[in-house]
Amino acid sequence: MRVIAIIPARYASTRFPAKPLAVLGRKCIIEWVYRAVSAVIDDVVVATDDSRIADAVEAFGGRVVMTSSEHRCGTERCAEALRKVGDGYDVVINVQGDEPFVAAEQLRALVAMFEDESVDIATLATPITGEDGLSTLNDSNVVKVVMTRGGRALYFSRSPIPFVRDVAVDDALRCGVYHRHVGIYGFRASTLCDVVALDASPLERLESLEQLRWLEAGYTIGVGVTHHRGIGIDTPDDLRRAEEYIAEGSV
Repeated sequence: MRVIAIIPARYASTRFPAKPLAVLGRKCIIEWVYRAVSAVIDDVVVATDDSRIADAVEAFGGRVVMTSSEHRCGTERCAEALRKVGDGYDVVINVQGDEPFVAAEQLRALVAMFEDESVDIATLATPITGEDGLSTLNDSNVVKVVMTRGGRALYFSRSPIPFVRDVAVDDALRCGVYHRHVGIYGFRASTLCDVVALDASPLERLESLEQLRWLEAGYTIGVGVTHHRGIGIDTPDDLRRAEEYIAEGSV
């Protein structure tokens, strides 16, 4: 099975402009991501539409592919990059350019799921527990997922799912009922090319979650459970938390 990792990265982020180039512990964020992924996957490429990001990637010895500025999401950018790097890959791992602490175990888990021929797309989830569990559960920016016993996604939502009848939410949290979606994906190469051609679906429009488009179209999404909790960089405050994470020796 031949695997490539594609890291979509754009300069124009509304909440954090120039985010991939922000410095974290003496390296820019995109370099953190690239090096973490390269430690596990041999073929890695950054897909961007900005020459400043491309220059930074090439400066640290990374591989980069220029893509259109018209893409609406990272999945579309990955699909274009895959077309440009050529055929021969069976699986594409999509790691966002703002995930500096993506773990080797997570990447290996995604790749391993494709040993099951019924899996079209793979992703990850982590249990929602602990003191901040209730606030996490009720945060609409945190995507929740429910799945089958065999690890297949049933539904993703910004709402708390499943609804637990006649049981206090705190008790349900202690039972490990709830899972937070971790937005790292793997695709069979043919599936990636197909899903970007799909029109937006009704559930996707309601929840603003593109993975619902794939479920509605009938694709099988495997979900692996991970207990690694990294820090995605969405805002300058997240960058400060990441600096503290490094200072604590967590990396």
